[in-house]
Amino acid sequence: MSGTHTHEIITEDLPRWDLSDFYHSPEDSKLQTDMESLQKDVKAFVQKQGTIKNRLSELYDDLMIFQDIAQRSSKLSSYSYLNFATQMTNEKAKAFEQKVSEFQTSLWTDLIFFTHEIQELSDEDMEKAYASNAALKTYKPWLDHTRVYKDHMLELPQEQILVQKDLTSSAAWVRLYDQTLAEMMFKDHKGVSLNLSQVLERMSDPEAAVRQEAAELLSQELSSKKSLLTLIFNTLLKDKEINDNLRRYPSPWTSRHLANQIEEEVVDALVATVKDNYDVCHRYYAWKAKQFGVKRLEYWDRNAPLSHAADPKTSWDDAKKIVFEAYHAFCPKIAAIGKKFFDHDWIDVPAYAGKTSGAFSHPTTPDVHPYLMLNFIGKRRDVMTLAHELGHGVHQYLSNAQPYLLTHTPLTVAETASVFGEMLAFRSMLSKAKTKDEKRSLLAGKIEDMINTVFRQISFHEFEVFLHTKRKEGELSYDDFTKAWEKTQREALGDAVHLHPLSHNFWGYISHFLHVPFYVYAYAFGDCLVNSLYSVYLSKTVPDFQERYVHLLSQGGSQTYDNLLKPFGLDPKNKSFWQGGIDVIKELLGELEAL
Repeated sequence: MSGTHTHEIITEDLPRWDLSDFYHSPEDSKLQTDMESLQKDVKAFVQKQGTIKNRLSELYDDLMIFQDIAQRSSKLSSYSYLNFATQMTNEKAKAFEQKVSEFQTSLWTDLIFFTHEIQELSDEDMEKAYASNAALKTYKPWLDHTRVYKDHMLELPQEQILVQKDLTSSAAWVRLYDQTLAEMMFKDHKGVSLNLSQVLERMSDPEAAVRQEAAELLSQELSSKKSLLTLIFNTLLKDKEINDNLRRYPSPWTSRHLANQIEEEVVDALVATVKDNYDVCHRYYAWKAKQFGVKRLEYWDRNAPLSHAADPKTSWDDAKKIVFEAYHAFCPKIAAIGKKFFDHDWIDVPAYAGKTSGAFSHPTTPDVHPYLMLNFIGKRRDVMTLAHELGHGVHQYLSNAQPYLLTHTPLTVAETASVFGEMLAFRSMLSKAKTKDEKRSLLAGKIEDMINTVFRQISFHEFEVFLHTKRKEGELSYDDFTKAWEKTQREALGDAVHLHPLSHNFWGYISHFLHVPFYVYAYAFGDCLVNSLYSVYLSKTVPDFQERYVHLLSQGGSQTYDNLLKPFGLDPKNKSFWQGGIDVIKELLGELEAL
């Protein structure tokens, strides 16, 4: 199929999600009733302030009230965010999202006393509380995780001020950034209007001219907003530095490691191992440049389909079938859960103006269900994205078996089901490939995905480390950002990729840098983890693998990452674990080169 046809994006028949499992609309009277009920219950709960230490035998009962309020509050914020995510340029949706954000801020300003008083309890106090009510031990993982911040908390009035100010500080700047990206519109040489997701997709188009035009459009639009983006990034970097200093965090990434429940030395081992293997990345791009008959690939050609195997258009129905069959062949129970998303309008599929870019799965709350958002255009990568996000959805659905406070998985294992789902879909498609060219194309696509997930994300991590470290010395210039981006990208990609000046401002659209600082290493963590986990599955050395895997996904945040992997004989604290994950990429690259 020619590249011009791949640009025709048909959205009419693609599923849109139905949010009525929350509320019928932002004007739903039930929504207002729920908000009033929450205010009333929070007001009653606040009467317990200052008494927690003296009522340890009642801690379980207090925790149940807190959990109920937290879940109902989360239901509201999930609805407002999902409603906003598909119409970010709609004034009513913006206003509703802001209204709920301000409402949540008022609630949590009052509620923060509870976690604060839990952090102030001594270890002896906690033992007394557990002894007074055995049911409280179920929540020990949440209580332990809450208490790891004990040495970093401020006085309660200060904590309440920070919660309130967040609405007009970091949260406001992130909102401005998201709206800026959502409002970006690009016009190609034919006058066709495109949003950010569509422009990014064009950088993997079969036609070189289309890829280059997309890169030019993106670079020009980012350049036109360079003052705004520089200000947004600088402000959020400084905001984080202020908070980190107030909380006495020794480094900009300490808070993320605590949130991820992972030791810094484990992350350091992951980063060091990936950087030691950057040559795998260099080797692949040198191979690909040779396939294209050039010395160096342009930056926007990295994800281009091989010239002799253009990326065929895949319909939504075919994409669903590919992913469902791959899931079913592995584990019918997981496939049955995945099918719920297709049958019940839990996915928003098409790409259209005003919709946020990228893809995600939102866990919402146990009394509703997760929702998936895609920007499906019909590329092979879109099939992999569906497999990825459906994995998240299944994981979140299974985690809902836990009490609400234990449903959220740390980022260290949050990518497990998603990356495993990708691997299942890839292996299924590869097994059905009929020609050498098709196999070559599939292998190259998978290796590129792994490179983007492992090596590129660690280069992103290094970019973040530089930014947060350098910001301590003063405000960064636009050139500081572009030079840091160029340096960290060059190290990862190698000499076979030409870092054209057009690509030097592409840092501006990577939203993870601002949404969740230092999130990105979790992708590399997840990919290496799944590579090792999938190797165990293929080896058939672990009996009842599928049952153990479902059990892992059902644990939510009730277990640490190392305990979750023990039944599979895996130890991420051993540096060889990370090398084993990267060796899988090497094996696939060897298989590709042999073709």
